[in-house]
Amino acid sequence: MSQTFDLPTPGFSFELLATLGHARAGVLHTPRGSIPTPVFMPVGTAGTVKAMTPDELRAEPLDARIILGNTYHLYLRPGLDVIGGAGGLHRFAAWDRPILTDSGGYQVFSLKAINAIDDDGVTFQSHLDGSRHRLTPEVSMQIQGVLGSDVAMCFDECPAGDADAATHDRARARTTAWARRCRAVARPRGQALFGIVQGGIDVGARLAHLAEISALDFDGHALGGLAVGENIDDTYRVLDEVAHRLPAERPRYLMGVGTPADLERGIASGIDMFDCVMPTRNARNGYLFTSQGRVVISHAQHKADFSPVDPECPCTTCRVHSRAYLRHLEAAQEILYARLATLHNLTFYARHVRRLRERILLEGTRA
Repeated sequence: MSQTFDLPTPGFSFELLATLGHARAGVLHTPRGSIPTPVFMPVGTAGTVKAMTPDELRAEPLDARIILGNTYHLYLRPGLDVIGGAGGLHRFAAWDRPILTDSGGYQVFSLKAINAIDDDGVTFQSHLDGSRHRLTPEVSMQIQGVLGSDVAMCFDECPAGDADAATHDRARARTTAWARRCRAVARPRGQALFGIVQGGIDVGARLAHLAEISALDFDGHALGGLAVGENIDDTYRVLDEVAHRLPAERPRYLMGVGTPADLERGIASGIDMFDCVMPTRNARNGYLFTSQGRVVISHAQHKADFSPVDPECPCTTCRVHSRAYLRHLEAAQEILYARLATLHNLTFYARHVRRLRERILLEGTRA
């Protein structure tokens, strides 16, 4: 028998099917469709998963059940007037499955050279044209409301991995205050809201912040502020100590992480949802993930190698094309290379996580 937990937002529930240690297999049910977990979510920053069409994302064996959009980038371009006029991001991007939008908080970190943070929010310059804008918890939620995402994220402050203790203390206090403000903003019907736990690599600070955020009764909880410059051993230590302590009846999301090994470690620690630009960005830069290890397609050894990138992969790239052909496309800077390589990497990630889920269901204890 599975356990089903209704989430605070009507129409959302989390079904727990099995556990294996701290690892979990479940289903996040949303009004736009059910998402088997653990799940890897392809990143569609500007309303598109780079090089992929919606049909390719939906098709087997990739079968992406949920993708991401970015509040900051979509607000700047094409703008809320365009997306709102289209009827929201789903219609604008021709994507009928769930979408999760991040809040813009990560851009506070990644574009810190053109941002000024205060207790109320962030003043920033557009990286496109230098124009000045103001992002607050309320504005972030209003943008995500226009986008019409299925899961919105609270606006948070994400310090760098090497930030000092005072910076992390201030970021946690702001993130909690901003989470309360996000919670108070009316959301469109059918939009859930996740809170974000910060605290750097200090486990005690993480657990204290977890208690503050989980007390606010969000639909799910995320670990933010990892993979932002800290040592990988510290990332894993935080995961091992904190992830399984996130509320068990709500989905758990690790933001922006990472390699296939990172996903495996995150799942073992109790995480349900992942996103990362690595499979798409690495594909465009010539790095392909395979069951036999990473392939650098530009290497001379592939020039006359007519075998598939990964003989175990059922994607179109591997079924139809050779390493030699992909190397030729990459060297010639043909657009088709990015499409074929991205399709393969995303399929590898999806199948990697699905295999781990199947193991939990097969070897684990039924809920």
